[in-house]
Formats: sequence, structure tokens, C-alpha cells
Amino acid sequence: MGDFYNLGFEGMFGFGWIFMVLFWGLVIWGIVALIRGAGYSDHAVRKDEDRSIAILNERYAKGEIPKKEYEEKKKSISN
Repeated sequence: MGDFYNLGFEGMFGFGWIFMVLFWGLVIWGIVALIRGAGYSDHAVRKDEDRSIAILNERYAKGEIPKKEYEEKKKSISN
């Protein structure tokens, strides 16, 4: 009966610790990915707004749109 219990510990000290490290590494990686993902979405929205305003400024500078339309679109992008 003593041999049965020793086999369990042998497995843990042999290669079991590798699986434990991998498991916790994946858990920590997942948490970091979630945190970065939440921040990324806010950053992506701001980047899209900046790009939209840059395009709008360029169109206004080229004379493609009048001042009134420019101001309306800029106001709608900022909201």
C-alpha cells in the first residue's frame, strides 16, 4: 500500500511541476491579455477619431467641403 502513495509523489516531483508552471503561466498571460485588450479598445477608438479628424481637416484645406459642413462633421466626430 505504501508503494501506491509513492507513485503519486514521484509523478509530481518528476514532471508534474512543469504542468503546474504552464498552468499558472497561462492564467497570468490570460489576465494580462484581458487588461491589455480593455486598454487597446479605448486606444483604437481614439486613434480612429484622430484619423477621421485628420481626413476632415485635409478635405477642408483642399476646399472639398464648406466651413459649415466641416464644423458639423468635426462636432459629430468629437461626440
